[in-house]
Amino acid sequence: MHWNVVNKVQSYLNCGIHSTSQISFLAKMGVYLSTPKTDKLSEDGENDKLKFGLSSMQGWRASMEDAHSALLDLDNETAFFGVFDGHGGRVVAKFCAKYLHSQVLKSEAYSSGDLGTAVHKAFFRMDEMMRGQRGWRELSALGDKMNKFSGMIEGLIWSPRGSDSKNAEDDWALEEGPHSDFDGPTCGSTACVALVRNNQLVVANAGDSRCVISRAGQAYNLSRDHKPELVAERERILKAGGFIRMGRINGSLNLARAIGDMEFKQNKFLPPEKQIVTSNPDINVVELCNEDDFLVLACDGIWDCMSSQQLVDFIHEHIHTESSLSAVCERVLDRCLAPSTMGGDGCDNMTMILVQFKKPVSDKKKADVGEQSAKGKEES
Repeated sequence: MHWNVVNKVQSYLNCGIHSTSQISFLAKMGVYLSTPKTDKLSEDGENDKLKFGLSSMQGWRASMEDAHSALLDLDNETAFFGVFDGHGGRVVAKFCAKYLHSQVLKSEAYSSGDLGTAVHKAFFRMDEMMRGQRGWRELSALGDKMNKFSGMIEGLIWSPRGSDSKNAEDDWALEEGPHSDFDGPTCGSTACVALVRNNQLVVANAGDSRCVISRAGQAYNLSRDHKPELVAERERILKAGGFIRMGRINGSLNLARAIGDMEFKQNKFLPPEKQIVTSNPDINVVELCNEDDFLVLACDGIWDCMSSQQLVDFIHEHIHTESSLSAVCERVLDRCLAPSTMGGDGCDNMTMILVQFKKPVSDKKKADVGEQSAKGKEES
């Protein structure tokens, strides 16, 4: 496919579908399949505190760019769950699913009990690790499409960097080789993760994947969709030298925060949290109580089709009749799948994790969740 056509297709993918003509264009270009792939990757697990089920489905898309993590025992006290929705390629989402939880675990903040700071640093660490020779090699191993003419992985760039940009303490960046100047991938991924330790829930989010808790049947958003139109996002984008056109950063990306997307993180005079696109996550810390039913993490392939409350209601309707939590997730995916590609919604990759709290969670009274209470942890 000609590169200009590839860029046009990717622009449509990043920015959303708004017209029948655009949908027809994508179908002709092979972005959509003639029939959806409805095979699902599902998993269940439980320990003495939690049960989880998850399911993911490629759907109508020509490739699967979602990834996920689900670890009941990150350590003896902590569970980790994450949803990563890739764009422009799958490698960044897969990279995050493979490495983000381990970087949380390695953090000194984690060892001292500060889960919020640990996961906050881990988001930035993903971008650092994807640069240089080792970053290239790891992304190459996770990718499955190579351009036979250039040897470049689809969705990656190679651009020279000055020696002052290398971190002397970063063993990933120090490795020498033919791609030592690799400045990271142009493809990217959302990241929405949740850590549960005893009665503490920590949610970190960058992008438009979403985390929702059901408290006494009421849906509360524990993350915020990072769109360029938001005032704080718009101000950062403009100050960093970017622009917004039709809700898209530089006329392309419809996310204000993401891991990867290095073409929007090239201003050497600005720290990572001030770049046009940043991986800086909002952090939300919630004290769990006995009225908390379950937690949902899902990509926008779900949220484009159902509101937070609609999904919570749907889960409550089926959670006691299905054989497993993954079966509930599968039912949601089937519910969201569009009958054709003509409508736009319901045609994306879909991934959902459902985490059920075993009662009693605590003997404490209900704590205030506060919808959209995440303020984001900004570095000075």
